[in-house]
Amino acid sequence: MTYDLFYWPGLPGRGEFVRLVLEAAGADYREMNRVPAEAGGGMAAMSAYLDGEQGPQIPFAPPFLRDGNLVLAQTPVIVAHLGETLGLAPEAPGDRLFARQIATTTADLVAEAHDVHHPVGVGLYYEDQKPEAARRASEFRESRMPKFLGWYDAILKANPAGSTWLVGDRMSYADLGLFQVWQGLRYAFPRRMAVLAPDFVAISDLAERVAGQPRLAAYLASARRQPFNEDGIFRHYPELDGE
Repeated sequence: MTYDLFYWPGLPGRGEFVRLVLEAAGADYREMNRVPAEAGGGMAAMSAYLDGEQGPQIPFAPPFLRDGNLVLAQTPVIVAHLGETLGLAPEAPGDRLFARQIATTTADLVAEAHDVHHPVGVGLYYEDQKPEAARRASEFRESRMPKFLGWYDAILKANPAGSTWLVGDRMSYADLGLFQVWQGLRYAFPRRMAVLAPDFVAISDLAERVAGQPRLAAYLASARRQPFNEDGIFRHYPELDGE
């Protein structure tokens, strides 16, 4: 089975959380923004879903995934579905629910990271809201980053199966989400993360374990892995970083 992933071209963004699960599982998938229009891809194909031309279950925004006749939107929903389908989720029902909670909280953190550089409105450019962004960045660096990271750290250390993974005794989509967040924060806030990282060695070690998985190591070294940039969610503006 081939999955079809719809997302904006040239951005890691929220789509990267879905790509990581697909790559870690070795699943066949197509980046539909790279598929020619005559083969059913391109921006027109994505717009057809967003405009309600492909059925009544209309995605609000990308990323969304086509799995046969099923169309799923919202990153936590997509990664949970893929993880539970492709063997990248815990087995116990309670642990599966907890993994979904982790993914949803990760989505909250991603939204807050985005709002650092767009605190007033997503329709405005960063240059239109710099004073507000500076104030938002300070609060995010000093309060929100350590709070979120402290929560992940506590989960790792409290896992009854050991502190190797967030939930259960094997890697899941929840770990892949934390890996991407850790990398994104290191890109966007290198000075602040240099200060925080020594307090969260367990998370750093988890990120190294994820990156060392053979399929993911190959993916991360390939052209399929889209680099962070200043058009995405995690953006490095030096003036918003600080110790």
